[in-house]
Amino acid sequence: MDDITAQADFSALGAVSGAAALVWYVLSAIALWRVFSKAGYPGILALIPIVNIFILVKVAGYSAWMTLLYIIPIVGFIFALFVAIRMAERFGKGGAFAIFLLWLLNPIGYFIIGFGEAQYRPRG
Repeated sequence: MDDITAQADFSALGAVSGAAALVWYVLSAIALWRVFSKAGYPGILALIPIVNIFILVKVAGYSAWMTLLYIIPIVGFIFALFVAIRMAERFGKGGAFAIFLLWLLNPIGYFIIGFGEAQYRPRG
């Protein structure tokens, strides 16, 4: 990065991606607030970055200790898919919903679950 325009382009890219990440987080927190409330957990926990993953894993029916699997690079990616599938089961949704809306585009899926007609069915 020798010239000033290359540096400006790089810093502008960082600002745009940072803003997009912030919007993604805010939308996810709003959606998870409703999902946690439906599952019987305090919705405010959706605002705390690491705690919301612990509660999400518990709502899915796994032990909160299994959240540590998210730290392992490839295992975390696969475990997120299992959590999405289990979340879909808990709220009466199918596998395609789990993969496309809870795993790939999770704020949209959690908005549908949280603000829609879906009811939480605990593990039984």
